[in-house]
Formats: sequence, structure tokens, C-alpha cells
Amino acid sequence: MSSFTPHRSSRQAGQDRFPQLLRAQWTRFRTARGWALAMAASVLVTVSLGLLVAGGARTTCVTGKGEGACPAPLVGPDGTAVRDKYYFVHQPLKGDGSLTARISDMTGQIRLPDAVPGVRNLKEGVVPWAKAGLLVRQSLKQGTPYAAVMLTGDHGVRMQYNYIHDVPGGPHNGPQWLRLTRSGDTVTGYESDDGKAWTEVSAVKLTGLPETVEIGLFATSPGALWDMAQAFAQATATFDQITLRGANGPWRRDDVGVSMESDGKTPHHPGGVVESGDKLIVTGGGDIGPATVEGGLRADLMLIGGALGLVPVLVAAVTFFTADHRRGLIGTGPPVARLLAAKAAVAGAVAFVTGLVTAGVVIPVGLAMLRANQNPIQPITLETELRVITGYAALTAAAAVLALGLAALVRRGIVAIGLAVALVVVPYLLATAGLAPWLLTITPAAGFAITQSVPTFAHVDVSPSPLGGYYPLPPWAGLAVTCGYAAIALGAAIAVRRREVPSQVPLT
Repeated sequence: MSSFTPHRSSRQAGQDRFPQLLRAQWTRFRTARGWALAMAASVLVTVSLGLLVAGGARTTCVTGKGEGACPAPLVGPDGTAVRDKYYFVHQPLKGDGSLTARISDMTGQIRLPDAVPGVRNLKEGVVPWAKAGLLVRQSLKQGTPYAAVMLTGDHGVRMQYNYIHDVPGGPHNGPQWLRLTRSGDTVTGYESDDGKAWTEVSAVKLTGLPETVEIGLFATSPGALWDMAQAFAQATATFDQITLRGANGPWRRDDVGVSMESDGKTPHHPGGVVESGDKLIVTGGGDIGPATVEGGLRADLMLIGGALGLVPVLVAAVTFFTADHRRGLIGTGPPVARLLAAKAAVAGAVAFVTGLVTAGVVIPVGLAMLRANQNPIQPITLETELRVITGYAALTAAAAVLALGLAALVRRGIVAIGLAVALVVVPYLLATAGLAPWLLTITPAAGFAITQSVPTFAHVDVSPSPLGGYYPLPPWAGLAVTCGYAAIALGAAIAVRRREVPSQVPLT
């Protein structure tokens, strides 16, 4: 009686063999002391630099009571840190109504770097996001819901509401008619070139808007950016052809959010209004919008050493391939795909855990140190904190797979390490220094966007550097760029190897 042995296909054999390859490569990695030390060095570098920053941060503010600890950040309706400082000429509006006015002129002042030390250097002009227009809000309390239609210094007409939302209107920079209507909880903004033909900019719903609101004219201006710092700027708008429906009381005047000098009595950069016939000339400084810098220190600053911390990871990933390549343990042909996939899986998993430990330690501990030293902290939700921590871990894993793929392509350790550092670390360092921030869109360094703890808002000018909170791509889009580079490098390495003459691929 003959026996029958079922035939095992090569595909089945490959599927059975991959777990063995995976276990063998994991054993290979964990038993090599140098690679384990490289991962420990990565954690040490990033955590040490982050805690050094946290421990040395001391933020003070000048208030009406003198110099001391800064107050907690002002937060808007959604919990974002916001600025809410402007000059407001307003009336209470009970129920529905509207306000129409023309901005016939908009000027301003900007402080330039002093040409002579101690002598202020002011010039006429408005910054791009200077704002003047019509505003309705729940109350004068800072941080409360609002909606406004406005003319800006260099961004045309906009409809903005609740600090973080911005809707563009027409690209106007000259005289412009504006209208703001309130119907229940809905506020609608309009624009017109002649006061006859009107175009809707946007309609927004301010949930819970009380029956009586404040409606009026406002002007404000954020500071001008000079070398990663802000200098004083102020905007002045001339309003005429003013029509208010639903209210007919006297105009009230408030310098909302104005700060005091150290004497507690003198306003710091106050605004004002001048009446001239049927015109109201309103001057204000500050901003109504997200406080991306003034809102406190950010959680992602704790990962300031993250780029340098990736260097040992990149070196370990490259040598994880080249060490076996030099010994002739990596063959060619179809089986090499499974071997490279196994190596990439091990290197990526170890790097992910390394990044998770790094961010999982430095961010909560660093934030605790900042709070202990009475520094204002940008509000951060648990969801965002977890995204930053796991995002940095994912970035570390993608960078490791990219480095391994480069090593398999060029097969020279020094060259592969240089390429990996040049693609991942150097662009981030250049962008951090304020040089070529566009590199964070087209290089694997784009993945650092996943660590941003405060969004980059298009309607707020910030220094073009990660130190100022600027990332050209959203978090997940940036990480996708890095993962794409890693997939291409590994896929190309596998394709090149498979075209070569096949040989036996050992498990160890």
C-alpha cells in the first residue's frame, strides 16, 4: 500500500517561513548590544534635551501688579488659547438686527527695528492681518463667542468667528462696504463695492447666543514679525455711511483686553475713536484669533531634541542591514523580499517602541516641570497629547524603515547613514532655524508635523519655523509623506534585489 504526501506549494512554504524569519531577525537584533545601546541613546538624547528646555523655562509678564508669573492663557469656546484684544465702538442689540458701514480708509503704524538704540522707529503702514470691520458678540467678556466681517491689511475681506474659523471673501484692499446681520443664532456677513449689490461672505451659527448682544465697529492689529519676534503695530479705520437697525442708543467705547503698565493705571498701547461728522475713526491694536505664541509654551517643544534623537535610530537601522550584508547572509532573488520585510518589521517595531517610550516620558514630565515653574501652557487635550506621543513613535518607525531601505539600495553603511540623516534630520534642523521651511513639505522630515500640539492657522502669521509652531502640512499629511518615502525606499530595494541572481537566504 503506497503512501501519499501532499505537495506544499512554494507560496505556502514562504508563508510558513516568514514567521521564522521574523523571529530570527528579532533574536538577531536583541542579542546585539550595539543596536540596543543605539535605541537607549535615542531615548536619552531626546528626553535630556526636552527636560533641559522644560527645566530652564521661566516665563514672566508685566501686569498692573508689576512683573510676575503670567496669567493662564485665555481660551475660546472650543478650549483653544486665543487673543481677544481690540477697540470696540458698540451698542446693545436686542433680538434681530443689522449693522452696515463703509470702510473708506485703513491706515496704521508699524514699529521697525530701532535704527538708533533707544529711539523708536515707527513707519506708516498696516500688517497683513490687521483687521477692521463689524462685529457681534455674546458679551464684552474676553473669550466669548463672536462673529465678524472685516477688511484686512493684505488678505481682503474675511468672515471670522469664534477665533479659529476664517472664511475668505473678495480680494479687496480699497474702500469697502460691509454688513452684518443677526437672525436668532445665525450671523451673516456681506460685502459690497457700492453699497447696492451685496455678496454673502458666510453665515455662521453661534449656538446659545443670548437675546441681547453687543454689535459695533472694531479695529485691531497683531504685531509685525521681526526675526521670530513681534513688534508693535496698530490699525486705524475710517467708518462712514453707518446704519444700525434694531438699536438706536448712544455708542459705547471699550478698549477690550487692553493691558496696563506696571503702575496699574496707564494703558499699554491703548486704542481709541474720533468722531468727525458722520464718521467714526477707530484705532486699535492686538488681535482677535488663535494665540499660537502668546497662549503659552507648547507640548511639542518637549520634543525639541527629537531630530537629533533619531540619528542613533537611523544608524542602527542601516547597520542592521549592512552587518548581515557584509557577512553574505543576505541573498538575492524572490526570497530576499521576505528577508527585507522581516528586517523592516523588526527595525520599525523596535523604533516605534523607542519613540513611544521617548515621547511618553518627555512630554508629560516636561509639561509637569513647566507647570511647576509657573509657566503658562498652551491648552492640550488628552487626544492631542496621545496623538503627539504615538505620532512621534510612528515617525521614528518610518524613519528606521526608510534608513533600512536606503541601506539595502546603496549597500554602503556610511553612504546610507549620510542619506538618511540628510533626508530626515537636516531639513528639520534647517526649518527650525527659519531656513527653507518648504523642506518640510517635500522631504521625509515632513513627518515632524505629526508632533505639532497647536494647529498652524492660516489666518495667523507666525515665524516660519517649528519653534514658532509653524508646519506647512497638517499632522497626518506630514506623517504620510515620511511613510511614503519609507515604502518607496523599501519597495525599490526589494525590486532591485529580486532582479539579481537568486541565492539561498539563510534564516540567521
